[in-house]
Amino acid sequence: MFYYKWLDKALSDLQAARILLTWGGDPPMTAFHCQQAIEKALKGYLLFKTGRHFDGHNLTYLCRQAVQVDPAFTEYLDESAALNNLYIETRYPTDLPFELSERQVQRLMNMAESMFAAIRTELYEGGRPHKVKQP
Repeated sequence: MFYYKWLDKALSDLQAARILLTWGGDPPMTAFHCQQAIEKALKGYLLFKTGRHFDGHNLTYLCRQAVQVDPAFTEYLDESAALNNLYIETRYPTDLPFELSERQVQRLMNMAESMFAAIRTELYEGGRPHKVKQP
């Protein structure tokens, strides 16, 4: 049941992002925590559904793998692709000016929370851990 540990880590990133957003923290760092939350939640979901660990940080790839298991994840493809493009820029200095508006960060936060809630519901169906389902 290692997939629950992925969700625990995803929740920690969501909490960090929410704190930063609420208290006026650095928007790129807030976006990075959203990216990390989605990455970890998707990895936990895929491990739960397939019994296989998916390596890497590419949200587009991970989301496409989730779509193969459940087409409902299609709604997250565009936003996860956009956030995927921010993976490096949110953590390191850039040559060109890089800014995220509060509105953009709020949208990323909403998407991350929505995806996390959907995955959490799936993994904690009936309020308790259960065995891996094969696709």
